[in-house]
Amino acid sequence: MLRFYYVIIVSLPLIIYYIIRARIIMRKPGKYSDEYCYKIARNMVRKVMQNCFIKTNCYGLDNLPKEGGYIMIPNHQGKFDALGIINSHDEPCSVVIDLDRSKMILTNEFIGLLRGIRLDKNDMRAQIKSMRQMADEVKDGRRYILFPEGGYDHNQNTLQEFMPGAFKTALWSKQPIVPVALVDSYKPFELNSLKPVTTQVHFLKPIYYDEYKDMNTTEIAGMVKKLIESKIAEALDSANK
Repeated sequence: MLRFYYVIIVSLPLIIYYIIRARIIMRKPGKYSDEYCYKIARNMVRKVMQNCFIKTNCYGLDNLPKEGGYIMIPNHQGKFDALGIINSHDEPCSVVIDLDRSKMILTNEFIGLLRGIRLDKNDMRAQIKSMRQMADEVKDGRRYILFPEGGYDHNQNTLQEFMPGAFKTALWSKQPIVPVALVDSYKPFELNSLKPVTTQVHFLKPIYYDEYKDMNTTEIAGMVKKLIESKIAEALDSANK
């Protein structure tokens, strides 16, 4: 957590600047394109990474579908996860986040810039409505990051169970699922150190609707989890050689 507090202190003027700029944009959402908002959000991410000595190596960009929307399904390790993906992903994308977490200062503005979806975990009807909204937007060409583990609890490079319900959006949208393997993504804000750290983002081959349409959500969750676990194990094995 030392790095988390450090970046807040050293980046305070920058944080204030981005909060003000984001709130101006959020007041007139129709005036600004997704590309413009994503550029600002990405610049914010890169400034934070630069200020607190974080580097992310990205692999598999050529696996990303060239056209249309898709759902990125990563493992969840910590506060840096979505930032590492956004730093690596060139085209505008957004994220699904817990409603309560999204209310934190700066997080609120960041999600506002990305036009993300906030899930109310205390209201099942609202959750379904939000996931339907996401499916419709993906069908229309947007790209989303969705964490099926729901949370993280010092699991580092191991995975918790994937919630099958997270994959209903894929079945509703009939669009590709892109598994994303995050390696060492817990290190930036979990290790009590300011030493430079390097994380990895691996975009795996997309799973198209024809490949998963006859599967139920539990089967899809299990398949995606195995693919991510295999890539993480491969990356860690390679690093140890």
